[in-house]
Amino acid sequence: MKFLSDIRLLLIGLWLGAAVFFAGVAQAAFAVLPQRDLAGAVVGRSLSIVDYAGIVIGGVLILTSILGSARVNKLWLWVERFLLLVIVAACAIEEFVLGIWMAAIRSQISGPIENAAADDPLKIRFDQLHQYSEWVLLAAMIAALLTFFIIANRVYAAIKAETKSDIYDFSKEFKI
Repeated sequence: MKFLSDIRLLLIGLWLGAAVFFAGVAQAAFAVLPQRDLAGAVVGRSLSIVDYAGIVIGGVLILTSILGSARVNKLWLWVERFLLLVIVAACAIEEFVLGIWMAAIRSQISGPIENAAADDPLKIRFDQLHQYSEWVLLAAMIAALLTFFIIANRVYAAIKAETKSDIYDFSKEFKI
């Protein structure tokens, strides 16, 4: 089951890395692109990819948590599953609730969003939803980081248990 744990660790690490990379892409897009609407389109498309990946990877990790779960601490297994559900729910909310709502508001504002008046109710609502979107992504990233550490600790504990039987038997280390 070590191979499955390694694959699971890789998947959660890939998603977490993609989410962190997305944050950098978002900053760079708004700094480099000449029009903020273009940057918003790049960021929105990139965020959709991160969200769909989070839903799929989180679902796969929840399903694979069932395999080989007989030998692990049940409390940490359920904490891991809860954190994975947080990731899936956050990505789904961000994509299918906040994203759709923000797109609807964006379509109602004539012209670029930054040209709307500061007291425009649509701009105020868009900014609030954008803030919620940032918080939801941050919650998913924190849950992914905690999940990464839980899975990694389980892999480390399994390796430690295997080698504990005879820690001074070095013939196992150099076996070809």
